Amino acid sequence: MDPLTAAATIGLAVAGASHFTSIALAMRRTAKSRRSLGVQPAAGVSILRPVCGLEHCIEETLASSFRIDHPRYEVIFCVAAADDPVVPLVQRLIREHPGIPARLLVGLERRGPNPKLDNLMKAWDVAAHDWIVLTDSNMLIPPDYLDRLFARWSARCAVVCSPPAGIDVQGWAAELEAAFLNTFEARWQLAGDEIGFGFAQGKTMLLRRNDLAAEGGLAALAREVAEDAAATKFARRLGRQVRVVDQPFPQPLGRRTFAGVWRRQLRWARLRHASFKRYYALELLSGGLVPLTAAAYVLAATGLPVGGVIAIATVWYGAEAALAYAAGWHLSVRSPLAWMLRDLLLPWLWLAGWLGKDFVWRGNKMRAVESREAI
Repeated sequence: MDPLTAAATIGLAVAGASHFTSIALAMRRTAKSRRSLGVQPAAGVSILRPVCGLEHCIEETLASSFRIDHPRYEVIFCVAAADDPVVPLVQRLIREHPGIPARLLVGLERRGPNPKLDNLMKAWDVAAHDWIVLTDSNMLIPPDYLDRLFARWSARCAVVCSPPAGIDVQGWAAELEAAFLNTFEARWQLAGDEIGFGFAQGKTMLLRRNDLAAEGGLAALAREVAEDAAATKFARRLGRQVRVVDQPFPQPLGRRTFAGVWRRQLRWARLRHASFKRYYALELLSGGLVPLTAAAYVLAATGLPVGGVIAIATVWYGAEAALAYAAGWHLSVRSPLAWMLRDLLLPWLWLAGWLGKDFVWRGNKMRAVESREAI
C-alpha cells in the first residue's frame, strides 16, 4: 500500500471512529433521566431573557417562560429600545400571568463587545436571586426546564447550558438549519460533555451570581464577543466544569433562507475560530465529506468497486438517523439530503472561519477578535 493510500485509510478509520463514537455517546446521554443533584428544589431563580423584534413563534416561546414547574422564580425581559415591536407582546404576556413575578426592562448601556450582554446588564443588576438563567427569546421552555438544568449541577460545576434542538422545520433551508443544530452541533456538545469536556452554549446558561461576583458579575462574560466562549473560559479559570443538559431544549425554526443559515453558521464558525483555535482546526474532519472522499480513494486504490462508498455513506448517515430517532429530534425523508448538503458546506465554512473575522448579528456589525486566553 502506497503512503497516500495508507494515510487515507488511517484518516478514514480515525474519522469513522470519532463519528460513530460521538453518536453512541450522544445517544447514551439523551437516554438518561436525572433528578436534581445538590440543589434545593425550592431554590429561587431569576430568568433573564433578551428580546428583539418579532421572531418566528415569539409569542409561544416567550409565553413558555410563565409555565415552568418551579415554586420560586422570576422572569426579567430585556429590550434595547422602547419602540421595539416586541414590547406590546411582552407587556401583554406579563399582564396575563400575574401569578409569576415578571417585568420588562428597557434601555441599552454599551459596556462591551457583546450587544446581547449589554441588553442583559440591567437585569443582572436587579435580579432577586442567586441562581441566574440566561435564555434566548427563541428557546421554547418546557415545564421541567429548571429541573433539567439543576440535574446537571454539582459542586464542581460553574455553568450548565443547553444547545438548541431545531423543531417546527418548514422548508429545505430549515432542514439544513436542523441538520447543523441537531445531529451535528448538539451531538458533538453532548458527546464532549459525556467524556467530561463540556463547552458552554449561549442559548441557555445556568450560573450563580456569587461565582461571577469576584470578576465583576455579568461583565465577566462580556470580555469576548461570544458569551458562551467567555463562560467556558470562566469555568476553566475556576477549575470547574461546564455541563450540558441531557436533552437539549427546543427552538422552533419555521421557514428559513439559505442565506440566513449560511450567515448564522459563518458567525459561529468565526467565533469558534477566534475563541478556540486549536479545536477549530480539527473541525475540518468532523463532517462526512472528507472521510467519504478518503473512502472512495482507498477503494479505487485497492481495486475494490468505488460504488462501495455508497454502502459506507448509508452506514454513516444511517447512524445519524438512528441518533435523531432515539433522541426524538427532527427526522424526515429530506433529512439525509440535508445532512449531505451540510457536510458539503462544512469545509467551506471552516475555510471562511480562517479567512475572515467580520459578521453581522441582529443588524450589529461585529468582529470576532482572537482571544488571548488559551483553553
